[in-house]
Amino acid sequence: MSLVRLKIKGISYSQTQNGAYALILNEVEGDRKLPIVIGAFEAQSIAIALEKEIKPPRPLTHDLFKNFADRFDIVIKQVIIHKLVDGVFYSSIICERDKIEEIIDARTSDAIALALRFNAPIFTYKTILDKAGIYLKFSSKESEKDDSDDSIVVDEILQEGETVEIDSGATDGFTELTVEELNTELDKAVANEDYEKAAKLRDEISKRN
Repeated sequence: MSLVRLKIKGISYSQTQNGAYALILNEVEGDRKLPIVIGAFEAQSIAIALEKEIKPPRPLTHDLFKNFADRFDIVIKQVIIHKLVDGVFYSSIICERDKIEEIIDARTSDAIALALRFNAPIFTYKTILDKAGIYLKFSSKESEKDDSDDSIVVDEILQEGETVEIDSGATDGFTELTVEELNTELDKAVANEDYEKAAKLRDEISKRN
């Protein structure tokens, strides 16, 4: 079976399904997206790995795993989303130590959080993408949508898996703050280990720059 390489498109939150996030993966050489439902902790860990400028004061679980693996010369070579059963994705982490390769079963959210930290590629099989992949339409008026549109879209992805529109996410009123105030709030969020808020603040600061 042929493998298809994926990249992370983004993470969106569902307001109607408490604690549910949709991780959107995009095929590298194509337009199909693969939405995967993940938990709040895993969404936070993935967001932190994506936001290179946010450094937690203490290592998160996936950071600890990375530190442990580095200490014992274990390298993650790639992650493969290899199975889809009843809406649940199953993944394998391909590791290597002393030129010996091992395959470890993992939840997809954990596997992707680790792949980001090891700069490892993410793959799935074409048959899985054919079955679960969808096309997300991006509107030219995307920037004009309000915060509620995002949660509605995520709910549609989580519940139906139909062709929908998706935007880049809410700013939680941060647009009203100055850059100096944003940086102050960012420092507070990181100190309080509120990395979801920190990621949103980092996004708003990046827009200003």
